[in-house]
Amino acid sequence: MLVPVILLAIAPALVSAACKCGFSTGEAADDGTHLLFTNMLESDFTNMESVSETNDGVPQQFNVSAQVARGRYGKSFSPSNIVARPKAIAEPQDSGSSAVGGLGLRVESTVRDGTISVAEVDSANMDMHWGSYRAGLKLTPVRGTCAAFFWYFNDTQEIDMEFLSQDYDAEKKKFPVNLVIQSQQSMEAGFDASKTGNYKRVNLPFDPTAGFHEYRFDYLPGRVAFYADSSKLADMEGAEMPTSAGHLILQHWSNGDPKWSGGPPKQDTVFLVSYVKAYFNSSGSQGFRGDQCADPICIIPDVTASNASTGGRFLGDAGTKKKDENGGSQMQSTNWAFMWTSTLLAALIVMTSK
Repeated sequence: MLVPVILLAIAPALVSAACKCGFSTGEAADDGTHLLFTNMLESDFTNMESVSETNDGVPQQFNVSAQVARGRYGKSFSPSNIVARPKAIAEPQDSGSSAVGGLGLRVESTVRDGTISVAEVDSANMDMHWGSYRAGLKLTPVRGTCAAFFWYFNDTQEIDMEFLSQDYDAEKKKFPVNLVIQSQQSMEAGFDASKTGNYKRVNLPFDPTAGFHEYRFDYLPGRVAFYADSSKLADMEGAEMPTSAGHLILQHWSNGDPKWSGGPPKQDTVFLVSYVKAYFNSSGSQGFRGDQCADPICIIPDVTASNASTGGRFLGDAGTKKKDENGGSQMQSTNWAFMWTSTLLAALIVMTSK
């Protein structure tokens, strides 16, 4: 198998490469082929000092009734609950925040007019198809909220990683993550994916409230793979997997449902996002063979708990990086506020065979 050898051989030179031929996880499918993604989104929130809206992408503002939310309370999504947490600000550990910077999504403790004030940020790009989607998250220890990182096309094509703070038990080392594929079957079951086989509850091998960790899902034809800190948590596959292009969503909410989010929390609380990375193809992509491009293919770097607070190495052009106080380099986020800034290459999907 020559392709894996070639990919590994060029990996050390990819730090400053333009990645004109796309991005690969470096993992081979059962038939030896490699999926290459040609669109890139890399957003670093760790040095954000303020939050402002842009015309390209804004925090979501809408209300959901208790009936529609299927909880005791409605949800009021408000841009005021999206906050910057620069490194210079340190908060108490029990607040769910951290001295490390990041984008904070807040859930308020006060119920007003039967609703809880919550937070959501959507990607501006609505055409995200097959891809590898990643986020550095530090979750809240305050009981009574649901934090979610997910991909969405509609209610029957959705990929979710959901974290319920009321289920955490540090003494028993119980820190579950709910991995969900919403489908036509789950809709027919009242959106209870556990009745379809496309729901898995996996215990994380770490405390997700004690620090940042990377959460990831790879959305591939007929299959979705879920990861934490680059270690696989689960695979789901079959006819009920999504097939369309959609967008990314970060969400933090509570509706008082004792079987899911619980809450409302006893105090206002946030979960933090240090970065979002996505390597993907658009729905209008056209394929080509790997030997049609002479430029390097960039191997997407793994992220672990040791560097999830910063996101590790970014693959963007060297001109968009700056030195940090320790002499390292980080991606600047000067081009966005609530905008998933993406560097779009040719839209295609590449199958590189043996």
